[in-house]
Amino acid sequence: MANLNVCLGIFGLENFFDGDFTRVIDVVKEADALGIGQMSITDHVVMSDRTDRYPYGDFPVPPEYDWFEPMTTMAVIAGATEHIRLSTSIMITPLRPTVLLAKSAATLDVLSKGRLDLGVGTGWQREEYEASMLPFKGRGQRLEDQLKACQCLWRDAPASFQSDTVSFENIYCRPAPVQAGGIPLWFGVAPTETNARRMAELATGWIPITYDLAVVAEGVNTLRAAFTAAGRDPGELKVRAQLLPQMGSNGSPDIDKTLESVEAAIAAGITDLEVLPYVFCQSAAQLPAFMQTLLKLQSIKIH
Repeated sequence: MANLNVCLGIFGLENFFDGDFTRVIDVVKEADALGIGQMSITDHVVMSDRTDRYPYGDFPVPPEYDWFEPMTTMAVIAGATEHIRLSTSIMITPLRPTVLLAKSAATLDVLSKGRLDLGVGTGWQREEYEASMLPFKGRGQRLEDQLKACQCLWRDAPASFQSDTVSFENIYCRPAPVQAGGIPLWFGVAPTETNARRMAELATGWIPITYDLAVVAEGVNTLRAAFTAAGRDPGELKVRAQLLPQMGSNGSPDIDKTLESVEAAIAAGITDLEVLPYVFCQSAAQLPAFMQTLLKLQSIKIH
């Protein structure tokens, strides 16, 4: 029987330090010293002012918000920590050239001694693709081709791969990742039939884009069936999600009330719980006690 894994989401933490993101590194160092299992960073390459098109409710920050590039940031964190796993939640990988993504991810995996997880997705903002001189249409297929190509590059030397969106023949991309089988991939996409097939072929885990545990449970069932159809053990599926913040008596998000739904989340299939301190804390002074709360979660058993 495994334990619940906890992921520290660092989105927004720089606001506790007057925008000084270097202080966030110190927070992750403390989490690493405590034994918290994972940290996550969010991604946007550029942002337009059309945040009204965000499909998941109100966009949480203004267009000029500082989005620190994930691979660069995690490289700094890797050098400052020893054990905590490094993850994206999510990175819009189709905006990166495939061979460069494979190279930078493998390099970070080696330098971190095998601590990298890639949470991947296609994003939602058309302008982000246009500014990158990439078509918005067909981004799902490009994601699939890209990740298949990355796995080929991580595995083979020389590597050859052919698809409609990325192709190469007899090239070498080294170093190879430290982790056996390559870098774990987590898909932050809806569990449609097509995406379920993609995840069953390529993924370690799923990052639901919802707080609704009934929707998560339905998606888990879909994905487990896809794993079975692909000849994989459905018990291998990992699911990293956030809980819907619950309000305390003061009208602010309350971590203790929110965590009352942990057992229901586990029953829905969640194996990894991602928590953003910025949602629940009002200042940096509250972070040490908050991380102790997160640490205790890792003693919870999951089936």
